[in-house]
Amino acid sequence: MRRLPPLRALEAFVRTVKLGSAKAAASELAISAPALSRRIKALEDFIGKPLFDRKAQAMTPNDDAHRLIEAVSPALDMIADAVEAVSDRDAEFRLRLGVLPLFGSQRLIPNLGELRRLYPKLHLDVITSTHAENLLGDSVDAAIIIASQVDEKLYSRRLDTNSVYAITSREFAERENLQEPNDLTGQTVFVHSEMPGTFDAWRREVGLPNLKPASVDHMDSGPLMLEAAAQGLGVAIMHGSHFSDARDERLTRLFDIEVKSPYSYWFVCRPRALERRAIRVFHDWLVRAEI
Repeated sequence: MRRLPPLRALEAFVRTVKLGSAKAAASELAISAPALSRRIKALEDFIGKPLFDRKAQAMTPNDDAHRLIEAVSPALDMIADAVEAVSDRDAEFRLRLGVLPLFGSQRLIPNLGELRRLYPKLHLDVITSTHAENLLGDSVDAAIIIASQVDEKLYSRRLDTNSVYAITSREFAERENLQEPNDLTGQTVFVHSEMPGTFDAWRREVGLPNLKPASVDHMDSGPLMLEAAAQGLGVAIMHGSHFSDARDERLTRLFDIEVKSPYSYWFVCRPRALERRAIRVFHDWLVRAEI
């Protein structure tokens, strides 16, 4: 049998290339930056040539690195799948996951059947919270949060990008004759308390940074905002995915204007927590599934 390079060295190399940053790769692997560098150097010594162009603190993959990753990535995925398949038959494993209520109802629960089919031994304890990142290491192992940026001390993976919509009931839009963004003057606007910047971003993009509705009411619950809008109590400023995933015939989107949201859903956990099998399996499934 031919000699093979250390598996950890290959993993460090693949993560660094795919994430585009040695710092991000070290964080995801829950190792220090020097340890990551040693693993990559071990692979380069094994191959007999450098795989990165190093300038200051930056590491840029060279042509040999790109050729290597195209060759080894499928093989590493097959090894990981084989090991997980064998391990799944041996023991149950559990994850305590913190999620926002709207993500849980609209995106997580509808896809849990596929997760259970792939990993029948993985069990989830789901805790709904608007600040689940504050519970890491205490009552939750990992969390899915919505934020414009994430604490650098945490491992984080962005799950989506989104647009900001103005949403209300069809009946309300017709009764109030809401045809242009300026028509929100005099109306009640609902904004999520964890996403205060959405309304500011929306106003700037439509060219009305000083638009003043009759009232801006804050809620800490996405489902409540959608229901308030559906009841014709005002206009909810929310993500487009919240509107489309709700599939509520009472609701309509106003103005047909695309506004990029400053907020995204993120998977977060403590870096060392990724060493736990339940967290790693769920993380990898979540990224692949793109829910």
